[in-house]
Amino acid sequence: MSRDGWTVGGIGATAVVLVVSAVIGFVALPYAQPDLRLAGLWDAICSAAGVAAPAPPQEQAPGPVQKVSSVVVSNDMLAAADQQSVGRGATLAHQCAICHGPTGVSRADSPSLSGQYAASIYKQLKDFKTGARVNVVMTPFAVDLSEQDMVDIAAYYAYLPRLPVPRRTVDHPIPRIVASGAPLRGIAPCGSCHGDLDNKMGTPWLGGQSAAYFREQLRAFASGERRNDINQQMRAIARRMTPEEMDEAALYYSGEAGAVH
Repeated sequence: MSRDGWTVGGIGATAVVLVVSAVIGFVALPYAQPDLRLAGLWDAICSAAGVAAPAPPQEQAPGPVQKVSSVVVSNDMLAAADQQSVGRGATLAHQCAICHGPTGVSRADSPSLSGQYAASIYKQLKDFKTGARVNVVMTPFAVDLSEQDMVDIAAYYAYLPRLPVPRRTVDHPIPRIVASGAPLRGIAPCGSCHGDLDNKMGTPWLGGQSAAYFREQLRAFASGERRNDINQQMRAIARRMTPEEMDEAALYYSGEAGAVH
């Protein structure tokens, strides 16, 4: 055999050895290891070479479902509540007195319910019951309430007299955020929904509420922690409010800022 023949033969033999070695080392041996879970040929080659193959995309576990209010508020809501309903509500409300006061006037940082709109109380109880709004105290209480129980409690508190709204002094006028809102930031006056100028069904009367409770709810809406507002209206407004405006509104409605009776 000529020198060229030996050269070609040697190169060919070397190539065959390399191919066979590669197949054995990069394919046969990885597949022979029972502890390796290989998705295919490329995984076997990567494993033999000591390179981690890209992990296949995994399905993300679904996050917790965020419940929203299912209450549909209408003008005739609770219109059928009568004196018997108020009487039943008064009995049920004994359980509420420790936080909301024996006459619906809270001396703590819980909301006062005396004279509150019936539709607003019903909506919040329903939201606590369904999980649209969560509270460590209210949720366990509300889950055991029947539909009639919620109607009766709402009727009772709506029947009670509302506290007089403190008058403002010249030195402490109504805050701008309450009186006129902030139109350039899409914030309507508080009173346009909450009773001073008009009332939208399902929104609460705010006068006399604890300033601490008021601030807490605004911050919860702003952060998204509280999500049971209708059409996300309060979340949208609270996110645009400054901390100073939240304080001003809280102090105004609580009557703590320069109020006289």
